[in-house]
Amino acid sequence: MQAQVLSAAALGLRARSTGLSAASVNRALNDERSIVRTWLMRGTLHVVAAEDVRWLVDLLGPVFSRAATRRHAQLGLDDDLKGRGVAAIRTILSDSGPLTRYELVDRLRRWNVALDPQTQAPIHLIGLAALQGILCLGPDRDDGDATYVLMDDWVPRRPTRSRESALTELGRRYFAAYGPATVEDLSAWSGLSMIDARSAVRGASAGLANVMIQGRPGFLLKQLLKLDAKPRETDVRLLPAFDTYLLGYRRRDLAVPRPLQRRLQRGGGWLHPAVLVNGRAVAAWSLRKSGARGGQLLVEPSEPLRRTVRAGIEAEVADIGRFLDQPLAVEIAP
Repeated sequence: MQAQVLSAAALGLRARSTGLSAASVNRALNDERSIVRTWLMRGTLHVVAAEDVRWLVDLLGPVFSRAATRRHAQLGLDDDLKGRGVAAIRTILSDSGPLTRYELVDRLRRWNVALDPQTQAPIHLIGLAALQGILCLGPDRDDGDATYVLMDDWVPRRPTRSRESALTELGRRYFAAYGPATVEDLSAWSGLSMIDARSAVRGASAGLANVMIQGRPGFLLKQLLKLDAKPRETDVRLLPAFDTYLLGYRRRDLAVPRPLQRRLQRGGGWLHPAVLVNGRAVAAWSLRKSGARGGQLLVEPSEPLRRTVRAGIEAEVADIGRFLDQPLAVEIAP
């Protein structure tokens, strides 16, 4: 799950589960450590299963470390500073973790690694250490500040995969989750080059079926061909901001009508929450919290909503309130 906004990632987990709560997501992250938050696909923050994080970092980390070289230079992070900084971060977290970004910046000064906390240089250095498998995110502080911990302190080591094996597994899992999809979709979702995406498809090809998607060749997990593609009932989901379903393809035309795409992406790199009916977006939504008194969830449809869809929205809002342990009212705009 994409997780630059952790609360949104938690709501994304809710939409794909039954009976999950925000408290149980926090326990999984901070106590059980069965899921881990770090920089992965497209060089952005994701939450993944702890058992998968190391092979994903090994596969994707070098790709996005290289891709960030130009931005690092703009921020004054040359090779020498990055080398000394990452080594210092490893030692600092080994002695004193978990630490927030600003605590790390303060301690790095003692190692003669001076970073301007008002720029993006600190988070880029921290992200580089994460892409090298040195750290990941730890528990948030009570004030909401993220902390960082050594990966070795947080996640058990596991046998390493070859790059070929990792590409094959990533390809298989992608088409299992997002198929039918194209190799271009896999490249856009993962951030891998088309060369690597094609290698992933070749590696996973034994389990994939060839399909056509709007006249373009695509792939689907073979075992999914046996499933009934027709929804048995009206399936309504309220997906959060930056939901992975809407980030899983090079284009969103099959899932989101063009007029609604403009409403969901209003600038600033933000992908707003969406209401889906049988996999197709029909509305945007937003949540206004009011402390202990609860909050209001506003739905803004892009088309008239059937009675069954409205009932599904109300059920989803009730479940979000249960998940957050907070009463919510729903308003569906005309």
